[in-house]
Amino acid sequence: MRNPQLTKDIIIKESADLFNTKGYKATSLSDITTATGFTKGAIYKHFKNKEDLEQQALRSLSKRMFDILNIDLKNASDFTSKMNVIFNFFENYLDNPPYSGGCPLMNSACESDDLDAGLRQQSFGMLVTFKTTIKRIFDKALKNNQIKSSVDSDQLTAVYIATLEGAIMMSKLERNNDALVKSISYLKTVNSDLLLN
Repeated sequence: MRNPQLTKDIIIKESADLFNTKGYKATSLSDITTATGFTKGAIYKHFKNKEDLEQQALRSLSKRMFDILNIDLKNASDFTSKMNVIFNFFENYLDNPPYSGGCPLMNSACESDDLDAGLRQQSFGMLVTFKTTIKRIFDKALKNNQIKSSVDSDQLTAVYIATLEGAIMMSKLERNNDALVKSISYLKTVNSDLLLN
């Protein structure tokens, strides 16, 4: 007899990789049954519909990303080391990705629209978590007098995320890490300029 939670976990993991690689709308239920080895009935026993599965799959990709980041962030002691955790995650992104298909935030954001409110909401939630993670690093550094008091944490959070996500897109299209390496190098220079002497 199958374990219902294990079955659901397998469906989510396999579907998440499919959605992130092939696209949410381009992935058919037949693709999912082939990848998981489960029937449509078994899939619909655990999920209301394909949209429900898409949202739970994206949530699992988001959890995977932030679990990796949070473990390393807890072990980082100051502003520079915490930001290096973020940079290292992205530097390793193309060569050793934590999931197939590229950045799930970018992939889902590009594919979601107002007609798919559920997927858009999950994408937005992932963005909010990412923004909160980065902003918390800036705010804690400000509180601990590690960076200049003139730093606008909201502005820099937006710039850093836009730069990193844009660099992933460029590197993926160009099939090399140049854009990502250059962008991270630039952000590290910005970080150095923010530090109090």
